[in-house]
Amino acid sequence: MKEREDKEHHYATTISRLTQLVIFLLALVVILIIALVHYAPNYVPNKKTIEIEPDSNGNFTLEAKQKMLEASLDIVDYWIAPEISALEKNANKNLILYGKDLIEHTANYYGENGSIFKSSTNGMNCQNCHLEAGTKIFGNNYSAVASTYPKYRARSGSIETISKRINDCFERSLNGKAIDTSSKEMKAITAYISWLGKGVPKSEKPAGSGLRDLPFLDRAADPNNGKLVYEQKCKSCHQTNGEGLMNADKTAYTYPPLWGKKSYNTGAGLYRLSTFAKFAKCNMPQNATYDHTQLTDEEAWDVAAFVNSQYHPVKDTKADWPKIEEKPVDHPFGPYQDSFDEKQHKYGPFKPIQKKIMALKDSKKATKE
Repeated sequence: MKEREDKEHHYATTISRLTQLVIFLLALVVILIIALVHYAPNYVPNKKTIEIEPDSNGNFTLEAKQKMLEASLDIVDYWIAPEISALEKNANKNLILYGKDLIEHTANYYGENGSIFKSSTNGMNCQNCHLEAGTKIFGNNYSAVASTYPKYRARSGSIETISKRINDCFERSLNGKAIDTSSKEMKAITAYISWLGKGVPKSEKPAGSGLRDLPFLDRAADPNNGKLVYEQKCKSCHQTNGEGLMNADKTAYTYPPLWGKKSYNTGAGLYRLSTFAKFAKCNMPQNATYDHTQLTDEEAWDVAAFVNSQYHPVKDTKADWPKIEEKPVDHPFGPYQDSFDEKQHKYGPFKPIQKKIMALKDSKKATKE
């Protein structure tokens, strides 16, 4: 009897100790999780620098096609914008949030009734072009700005800072006036853009940055075809005459104008067909994304041709691309180093132009050697 009681006591003691050990380990796990959540640095995803580039003739190589396949299988590690909640302990939190608000609601500050400068822009917001406040994958996001600026830009033929690039947008896409580079607003926009790209290594572009490349067509982009695309897939938001649709308070555009006096001017990046087509392909119509597009490549090029065949405010671009050999194939204003006219440089076909430019480069290189 006593032996049985001793065994039961031994079992009870062992079970009690095991229970205490389990409780201790569970408590330790909970403490570690709390510590990790509280003290771990902001998560910055491992950003691959996979970019899909066409060859010299505007066609995708086998390697590029493989990259496109990887993208379609969702195995590309695309850039992800940092969470706003991560700003909680950031000393520049208020300045960064102000910069974000300036991107989202530019018209409130610089539009017709702007609180800082009235009627100094066309009334559009920065995020009409840089979608979701510059965070959308292949939505003209800001992920690579901080990592690549200052940098040489062929359009100006000079080294540009982030503030110079921002003012380019104010003067071209917003068809307005440059803002004071020493102002709180410029500092705020710069702080926000820099914060978005904080995890990107210097000189690198993360996958999903900017706009996704499109192969050139074998023909010229067709404004007449593009008009049909516009009427079927764009008009309901951007309206019959491309005038856009304002919000209920008439303070900003819910859907921005695509042409007319309130649209981007002829010096803007979107006035180049390739830029507009890339933007439209991955982002238009509404709710389209890079992995769920709603336009074919041809539709994207053709609607770009239609929109840019309409009236846009004129900007003097004579000083742009001072080195003629650096002009892109779709810059619509001469002079050019090749023999193709402005119409072909605007609408294409672009492959013959690109082939000629490559031949000229090779010839120039051979001469030097």
